[in-house]
Amino acid sequence: MASTPCTARHARLILATAADLAQVSVTDLAAAMAATPADGPAPAPGRVVRALHRAVEAARSPSTSPNSGPPPSRTRTEEVLSRLRGCQARLTNTPLDPGAVRAMDDAAHTLCVLMGRPSAHQAVLAAERHLAGTA
Repeated sequence: MASTPCTARHARLILATAADLAQVSVTDLAAAMAATPADGPAPAPGRVVRALHRAVEAARSPSTSPNSGPPPSRTRTEEVLSRLRGCQARLTNTPLDPGAVRAMDDAAHTLCVLMGRPSAHQAVLAAERHLAGTA
């Protein structure tokens, strides 16, 4: 994380996104990254390392163009989009709940990284197009 200057909040979002992409808990991802010796091989599974690299690159990139890599799986896209919509409903019911705000922020950031878009609105549109088969 030191190679990507950012606030503590943004670093937490990057870790949450990487954990979500790797399908592990944030605690497990942070423990795996902290256990990595600076000069030795990474003990974390390859998918964890790849997810962290993808989240960091997305955070570094100010680009508004979509990722040039392969699109995410339809299943994964549907999972993240469903989680975002669940967070929207929770936030509507409890707008002053800091946990609901944090969950919404995390879900939106994850969808942005997954879809390679700079804003939640663009990411939702891209995810809907992807699921409709028109992307």
